Amino acid sequence: MKVFKFGGASMKDATAVKNVCDIIGAYPNQKLIVVVSAIGKTTNQFEELVSAYYSNDELRYKDSLNNIKQFHFEIINQLQIESSESLLNDLNDVFEHLSRLFSHPKVENRPYQYDQVVSFGEFLSCKILTSYLISTGIKATWLDARKLIRTDSSYQNGQIDWETTITLCKQSLLPLFEHVDLTITQGFIGHTAEGHTTTLGREGSDYSAGILAYCCNAEDVTIWKDVPGMLNADPKFFKDTKLLESISYNEAIELSYYGASVIHPKTVQPLQQKNIPLFVKSFLNPKAQGTIISSDAHRDSQIPSYIVKFDQVLVTISPKDFSFIAEKQLTDIFEALSKMQVTINLMQNSAVNFSILIDRNKIDLDQLNLQLSNHYHIKYNENLELVTIRHFNERIIEEMKGEKLCLLEQKTRTTARFVLGNIN
Repeated sequence: MKVFKFGGASMKDATAVKNVCDIIGAYPNQKLIVVVSAIGKTTNQFEELVSAYYSNDELRYKDSLNNIKQFHFEIINQLQIESSESLLNDLNDVFEHLSRLFSHPKVENRPYQYDQVVSFGEFLSCKILTSYLISTGIKATWLDARKLIRTDSSYQNGQIDWETTITLCKQSLLPLFEHVDLTITQGFIGHTAEGHTTTLGREGSDYSAGILAYCCNAEDVTIWKDVPGMLNADPKFFKDTKLLESISYNEAIELSYYGASVIHPKTVQPLQQKNIPLFVKSFLNPKAQGTIISSDAHRDSQIPSYIVKFDQVLVTISPKDFSFIAEKQLTDIFEALSKMQVTINLMQNSAVNFSILIDRNKIDLDQLNLQLSNHYHIKYNENLELVTIRHFNERIIEEMKGEKLCLLEQKTRTTARFVLGNIN
């Protein structure tokens, strides 16, 4: 059994859906679990719907819902799916439900409501793909991920109940393969013990593929992307990028942790536990070799990798009483950051300063100051870049720094990280 995952870019329009079907059709007589994301940028559109709902902006809500509806029905029309009455009924039920939702009393738990609404994106894409596959003669079935992946009630970031998920996969998913070779399900989606929909965090469809592969003891997982595989740098910002043909699980986890966007950070861990290979391949060129992620680490250090995070803010916190940065002070700081749900990209302390680097759009500096200003001075620098180099040498570091001001630098044997800003 293999697990395939197709993201929004691979399902962005009718032509892309046909291409996905061609890729699936190239694996006849294979047992396939296909995990699907929402089509194109649909998740963003559903987030706009949630925003309009809580802003009580009926006009924006109706416009957003109508845009989502028209987009999906246009794809169905272009695909010319035969015998699509069931599909149309399913989609109309979704849009009728969402249309009525605005007039209902607002749910106070916004993360809960977010998951109930945004999860329809994956439902719609699965229904469309399954119907089109069947219309082309490929025998396929759809199974709702909300019957498979059990989580806790951490809405927008559901934590997996592995024991229950394994049981549900054995009861509901694996028996399907006695009758069909192809099962379609949603990525990004789970459910609580009470039956409420949860999501696994943005870009969580990769993680869904890893979860199902682990629970079903899959042969391998393939994530289909719009890039040739895992590259050593983002081609949007670097010329002459190189394909990482083979890397280890640990290397993939490190790259994901530091910000490489090709693989969701949680995806690799369940695969590593069962030594399930992960392939990253191009849906634009499906016959190309792509990248294999496995236990083989012998090629990890052959090609340096570069990761750059933009729009960073460096926050430096100092005790007003000039005391050392020790356990008490760190506890104060981390409690404040935890309350604000801030994710730290880099941290460093000296005797009397503690510095953290954060995505600027993910921190309210005024709120942080309010939390800590009674006992701490807070200073910050904005418009910075965080550069991470795996398997560096000094020449590479100097090239990356160029003429920019280096505010902070960290090195281990394998990784160099530095914070850069423009010289005024």
